[in-house]
Amino acid sequence: MTAKKGGGATYDADSIQVLKGLEGVQKRPAMYIGSTGSSGLHHLVYEVVDNSIDEALAGFCTSVTVTIEEGDIIRVSDDGRGIPVDLHPEMKRPAVEVIMTMLHAGGKFDNKTYQVSGGLHGVGVSVVNALSEWLEVEVSRDGAVYRQKFQRGLPKADLKKGGQRKKTGTAIRFKPDPDIFTETKFSYTLLTHRMRELAFLNAGLKIVLEDVREGKERESTFQYKGGIVDFVRYLNENRQVIHPRPIYMSEEREGVKVEVALQYHDGYQEDRYSFVNTINTIEGGTHLTGFRSALTRTINNYAQQNNKAKNGSKYTITGDDCREGMTAVISIQVPDPQFEGQTKTKLGNSEVRGIVESVVGESLATFFEETPSYAKKIADKVDGAARARDAARKARELVRRKTVLESGTLPGKLADCAIRDPESTEIFLVEGDSAGGSAKSGRDRSFQAILPLKGKILNVEKARIDRILANTEIRTIITALGTGIEEDFNLENARYGKVILMTDADVDGAHIRTLLLTLFFRYMKPLIRHGKVYIAQPPLYLVKKGKEEVYTYSEEEKNAATKRLGKKGVSLQRYKGLGEMNPDQLWDTTMNPETRTLMQVTLEDAVAADRTFTLLMGDAVEPRRHFIETNAQYVRNLDV
Repeated sequence: MTAKKGGGATYDADSIQVLKGLEGVQKRPAMYIGSTGSSGLHHLVYEVVDNSIDEALAGFCTSVTVTIEEGDIIRVSDDGRGIPVDLHPEMKRPAVEVIMTMLHAGGKFDNKTYQVSGGLHGVGVSVVNALSEWLEVEVSRDGAVYRQKFQRGLPKADLKKGGQRKKTGTAIRFKPDPDIFTETKFSYTLLTHRMRELAFLNAGLKIVLEDVREGKERESTFQYKGGIVDFVRYLNENRQVIHPRPIYMSEEREGVKVEVALQYHDGYQEDRYSFVNTINTIEGGTHLTGFRSALTRTINNYAQQNNKAKNGSKYTITGDDCREGMTAVISIQVPDPQFEGQTKTKLGNSEVRGIVESVVGESLATFFEETPSYAKKIADKVDGAARARDAARKARELVRRKTVLESGTLPGKLADCAIRDPESTEIFLVEGDSAGGSAKSGRDRSFQAILPLKGKILNVEKARIDRILANTEIRTIITALGTGIEEDFNLENARYGKVILMTDADVDGAHIRTLLLTLFFRYMKPLIRHGKVYIAQPPLYLVKKGKEEVYTYSEEEKNAATKRLGKKGVSLQRYKGLGEMNPDQLWDTTMNPETRTLMQVTLEDAVAADRTFTLLMGDAVEPRRHFIETNAQYVRNLDV
């Protein structure tokens, strides 16, 4: 029976479209690589490199080279076994062609070819082929070299056998399809972070990253014999550690290889990175749960045996106390990992928790027995954290936000908005009462809230949680946003869809902005991960001639406007403070969604962000001085 209603198209069997081969990938690329912007573009490289890493995990690859060629073409080569080129028994086509053109085709499903692998779903390299304008594959194996070229996912010619070659390996060269991607320029910096991470996770593997684009020529080589121990040292490079040598444990049980390295420093943040088959599990999973349980239990047992946690004390040692000031890397290899979708951000294998918990618990207990000096320093650190947490308990309760639907006491200086739907609202955190007053007068009261901030908030990088929660401005921010912090954080309780930092365009404004970003990164990180944090872009200059006014946001725009209007009779006003603008000007230039420019704060590389915040906001002075001396030459606009 055919149904037709409201003048719409007929919905019957003829309406059902079947996408063949890789058409589904090309139709909905974001389902496979997350986006068609910069992150999705770089994901193509990661998918190809993951195949080489799988060869390394299997013990057949020692070197990987990634090259950014002119025209933003990528070439990834390795010295592994080479993709099979013989005919596939079912498809009657060369295996390399099957792998390149069919989803869920690969050698990663029977645990024979690869004991462990990151490309479990078998869609990686075929997706890259589908989303490329063209792709070339070169395979060296069986004493010869084989080549085949593809265009938008389809073979352009049959696999051809070339000359003789003794070495083995695979080289894939591709150009992302500009009709699919909104961004086609590769970032050397982004690729550097991932290649370094992979080198840390695969001890001894050599990864070379080359950029041969004109004017951008550079090369980096990553190879770490110490593996994740070197990773932890790298993460703590700008911190004062409390024991010089990271604690390392490695063991294989029931086919699962567990590898953990950890080291404590005198700071207050937990920096933990977990990986499964070299895939960064941002959301954790059962392996992380097992690690945390073992860590807390082992440290508690040691503390009780050595009278660190005395009976009758007003506090007990919790997991948070055990992880304060800890940097840890947990890397496991699982034959059959169960991830939440192709994005692979959370591990679901229930059996892994017990394996990791037993390995870490036994290894850490043994280490404490054999190295009492390290154990005592760690126990003292944890004991201090427990005391501070107990002192912060009451302060934390004061700033715990009830759900959005419940009544809560909002800060008195918050000018709230009328709409209650968080997705339709935004809050401006504004530097100073003067600018806050202008923003309150100029805003759209229906969906824009204003919270003026007095002076600079506490640098949370250098403070423990009890001091942080005792800071009036920070408490005000936490209460206004409604999400809570740390383990109390709940994004569903957010009162606003956008959090916009609006500070002056001077050194103090930049410092306040950095302090706020440090707070969000350390204690409200999901706000950044989910794209909720923005930075307002107020104009730097007002160029005026007669009745014509032009707001400019950079030196280049100012010079262009001055040249266009003609220098004679042109007046120039430099805005150093938001308070210098009246409410109408502030609305037109910085707050009006139709005319403003907002910069979204993203978190593309958590390791790099962590190191930067530690470097710029931490206690260690010498690394910061070195950073300033090294980068001073790149300063263009110095406000003194």
